[in-house]
Amino acid sequence: MKKMIIPFFCAVLFSVPAAAQKKEAATVKTTEAVPSKLTPKEVVDNYFKALGGKDKLEAVKSTVTDNTLSVQGMEITMTTKKLGNKFKSVQSLMGQQMVQLFDGEKGYFDQMGKKTEIPADKLADLKKGKPVDALAFDAANFKSATVEKLDGKDYNVLSSDKGKFYFDAATGLLYKTMAGEGNVTVKSYMTVDGLQFPSEVDAEGGGQKVNIKTTKIVINSGVTDADFK
Repeated sequence: MKKMIIPFFCAVLFSVPAAAQKKEAATVKTTEAVPSKLTPKEVVDNYFKALGGKDKLEAVKSTVTDNTLSVQGMEITMTTKKLGNKFKSVQSLMGQQMVQLFDGEKGYFDQMGKKTEIPADKLADLKKGKPVDALAFDAANFKSATVEKLDGKDYNVLSSDKGKFYFDAATGLLYKTMAGEGNVTVKSYMTVDGLQFPSEVDAEGGGQKVNIKTTKIVINSGVTDADFK
């Protein structure tokens, strides 16, 4: 298994990617962009509302998420704990574990006993992290909104040096992220305690394709500071 699975997953899944946009996938077919009737703030506000409301999202202080990752014919289980800007992800395959940990100040990748420090240029973004990744969206980072058709549906699109983000015009929910580190498509959402979370995601980057299915999410329970030591 390639070592990039953990950092790739955590860098692009659901959140605003840390890397600047480099190129878009040539296979994505969209219509020409036209100005949206919505402002970037309205697009982001609608997104938070569709997820269950910004106040409820900000009330989430911790999460425990169980996922199943399918990649290169293998099935990997993963559990991720978050508390504030701290997180720990543990991936398991055939008795072996890979760990990514960030304690709020620094962190590492650990694959089969070999530790690699998280690069210093990633730490500033990680320190801004929250239990609900969607809250990373700040309308001030986007100058305007456009509308594009993707597979026959209308999407409000926000673009910045961080990437390009497609929000379903009908539901307000984030559908696709396109950025330098990879592309992410949210295929479905699940409801947990009145909030919407991605339940199935296709991610692609670095030559790898990963399907991620979420099997369980626990909110505000089961996480302490001791988990990030």
